Amino acid sequence: MSMNKRNFINYDVFWDKLSTFAIKAGRVTTRPVLLLFFVMKSKDTPKADKLLVFSALSYLVFPIDILDAKRLPIIGWFDEIASISVAYQKVCKHITPEMETKVDDILDRWFPEYTPYELIAD
Repeated sequence: MSMNKRNFINYDVFWDKLSTFAIKAGRVTTRPVLLLFFVMKSKDTPKADKLLVFSALSYLVFPIDILDAKRLPIIGWFDEIASISVAYQKVCKHITPEMETKVDDILDRWFPEYTPYELIAD
C-alpha cells in the first residue's frame, strides 16, 4: 500500500479547524494563517517549508498547548503567535498574488461586515 499526500494530510479536517479558529480570531489574525494554508497546499512549495507550515498550523488549531490560553489569557497566545510568525517569515516568498486574492475572497465571505476604506491625508 503506497502512502500519498492525501493519506498524510486530510485538508478537509484541517480546513474545518482553520475556519473555527477564524471565527474566534478575527479577520486580521486569520489572513496570514490562511496564506500559510495555501502555501502548504501549493505544489511549488518545497517539502521542508510545507512541513514547517504544517507544524505551525497544527500547533495553532489542535488542542495541544505549551502555554495554556485558558490559564494565562494573554500570555497563552504567545506560543501560537511565535510559531505562526516564524513560519510566515520563512515561507512568505512562496505567497503568490493568486493566493492573496483567494484569501481576501474567503475573508470577505467569512467577515462580510468588513468594509474596505481609504486613508485620507490632511
